[in-house]
Amino acid sequence: MSSTDPTSKNAAASENSAHVVFLDQALWRRFSEASSPDAFAMSWLSLQVSMMKNVSRGVVVLGPAERGPFVPAAVWPEGDAMPTALSQTAESAMAGRKGTVHCFSQDEQTNSRSSQLAYPLIIDSRLFGVVALEFSNYSDAELQAAMRQLQWGCSWFEAYFRRSQQSGSAPHGEQLSQLLELTATTLENKRFRAAAIAIVTELAVQFDCDRVGLGFRKGRHTKIVALSHSAQFGKKTNLARAISGAMDEAIDQLDTVLYPADDERLVTRAHGLLAEVGNAKSICTVIISSGDDVLGALSFERSDDNPFDNEAIQHLEHTAALLGPVLEMKRRDDRFLITKAADSFRDLVMKLVGPKHYVAKLVGLLLILLSGFLYTADGDYRVTAEAALEGSVQRVMVAPINGYILEAQTRAGDVVKEGEVLFSIDDRDLRLEYLKWASQKEQIDRRYRDALAVRNPSEVNIFKAQLDQAEAELELLKQQIARTKVTAPFDGVIVSGDLSQRLGAPVSRGEALLNIAPLNEYRVALQVDERQISEITKGQQGHLVLKALPQEKFPFVIESIMPVSEATEGQNRFLVEAQITQGMELLRPGMEGSAKVMIDRRKLSWIWTHDLVEWVKLWFWHWWP
Repeated sequence: MSSTDPTSKNAAASENSAHVVFLDQALWRRFSEASSPDAFAMSWLSLQVSMMKNVSRGVVVLGPAERGPFVPAAVWPEGDAMPTALSQTAESAMAGRKGTVHCFSQDEQTNSRSSQLAYPLIIDSRLFGVVALEFSNYSDAELQAAMRQLQWGCSWFEAYFRRSQQSGSAPHGEQLSQLLELTATTLENKRFRAAAIAIVTELAVQFDCDRVGLGFRKGRHTKIVALSHSAQFGKKTNLARAISGAMDEAIDQLDTVLYPADDERLVTRAHGLLAEVGNAKSICTVIISSGDDVLGALSFERSDDNPFDNEAIQHLEHTAALLGPVLEMKRRDDRFLITKAADSFRDLVMKLVGPKHYVAKLVGLLLILLSGFLYTADGDYRVTAEAALEGSVQRVMVAPINGYILEAQTRAGDVVKEGEVLFSIDDRDLRLEYLKWASQKEQIDRRYRDALAVRNPSEVNIFKAQLDQAEAELELLKQQIARTKVTAPFDGVIVSGDLSQRLGAPVSRGEALLNIAPLNEYRVALQVDERQISEITKGQQGHLVLKALPQEKFPFVIESIMPVSEATEGQNRFLVEAQITQGMELLRPGMEGSAKVMIDRRKLSWIWTHDLVEWVKLWFWHWWP
């Protein structure tokens, strides 16, 4: 059995310890000096792997918070590809927003068991990425310890992101303040031209430019609307044409154009011409857009050796993105009304004949088909009027004498037969009066006989006259007593009146107490608007629908037109009478509904629009001098 020299063992251990210490110091230095998220992620991952044992692979995935895309920022070992299994573990942790552990079965060839851990990077409830590691031959207790180590290590990412946000908050805050000032400058001017001049002048001051131009797209070219420090400028001068051409060049390429060019893919010929005409050494043109629509462009010129760097270009693009829609809204609101109408009509036409806008095209096609149908198809033209059902004859039942109501056998709605008692008046006073005159007649008759016996001509004549008066009074009282029982003059229905609530009440002679109308003899009273009365003639037919019987249609024929109008509900209406021809048994006087009188067949377009057309004609005639 061979032995090992202890001295050599100690030397080897010292050498390994020194190598580890040197490695840790290098990793910590890289970690503390990391200037980018990728460098920070790589140094952090290397430190985590050095603190754990049996780590076979590792990956850090980062991306914009919540939005993504999330891509690998660091992979260990460096240059190695992330395996599919580890990628799935990372995606599972991101989807669940919590730590995830996947254990795999033991490999029979290598006799090893692999496990994978993943923990999401969540800061202020926002997902920034995920860390995933793969281990070999880890027990459950060791996996729990590794998960805790991974959670503690992820706090370094939170500190790094917060430090990065704080270091970049000052310039971003200043830019935001400038953008807000520019927006306020745009909104405080009521007219678009004044707002545009104020904006370009303010932009020239903020970005240290000699000239800033604002143009909006009109057709295939850009129209200059404002230049900084210039209230008036010639739109046909060489400078204005050069600026317009530079804006067209940027808009055609749908990208920011910088001159002198730093991107060989972009065309800068028009910008070169602008540099010659305007004596500019550096030009930057940024397009203005709203959604997918390109509105115009902003042109920035500097004559000194101060080119636009990437940060300035990004600031210009943010400014154009914010101010563009605001200026476009101001420009649209400041146009003439006829210009707005023309633009709206043009936009509608473009939606109908241009690409996309399939819903608008479908609606337009349906409207065209509907218009064609209305102008070719015929329909029934009918005049609509409010209608009420009345009896052809109405008899008013009045109080025959002064007295008190004794009995009331009927009330409104009751059907009565001819001769049936409707109500009766108390006749006791009449009967007493009748007895009085009967006794007086007997006395006068006795005196009359005595005068005849003694042959006294003067007394005979006097008593004869008194006797005739008594007989007349008795006859009158007899008729009045007979009329105290009021009967129905014909078969009919009580239209109005309810004496059952007035028993014992006094009534005066001639007072209307009941209205009675004959059964199955009705007429329809139509209230026709004066604008349509010229269409109504005697003999026309129509249908009546009553509120009480909406499921039934009753045909009628026009019988007469009253030549006098009545003002009802703010409109003049003529009374038209019609006769029901069918369904009498279902009707009752007083029913109301709607009637339609058939006129003739006319075009549907005329039927639906003639009221409006006639109103417009009358309005023009009224106001036309």
